[in-house]
Amino acid sequence: MDNNWKLLEKTCITIGRVLLGLYFFLPGISKIPTYEFTAEYMALHSIPLVSILLPFTIVLQLVLGITLIIGFRIRESALILAALTIFINIGVHDFWNEYPNTDAGHETQNFVKNLGIFAGLLVLSATHKVNQWRFFPNALAKKD
Repeated sequence: MDNNWKLLEKTCITIGRVLLGLYFFLPGISKIPTYEFTAEYMALHSIPLVSILLPFTIVLQLVLGITLIIGFRIRESALILAALTIFINIGVHDFWNEYPNTDAGHETQNFVKNLGIFAGLLVLSATHKVNQWRFFPNALAKKD
């Protein structure tokens, strides 16, 4: 039975890690064709330096989403994405402010959802030494 639990643990952590990676990778892709809309939305929420921060966010979401999916530098990727999630939450899902054509209830829902994503990333950052499937040889994994 012990091997079954280890297999279940390995499977659950791997699936969770890949899904969190997809959660960032897919929006990173979607921000490219909707770049102008996303930039306007950020400007509406008074995000400074949109012309720098939006491309930077896209790159982080794409690159770190992939690193989570393949299981490379899990701890570092998860912690950077956790920080990004908090910055996005405070800057863009600021339900306590009113904006034209913005639903405060929807922003509250996004804010709370992102807190759950943040929590998942923190937990994931602590699993870098836990046995899980990765798409590269273990020799490439960073040793602590």
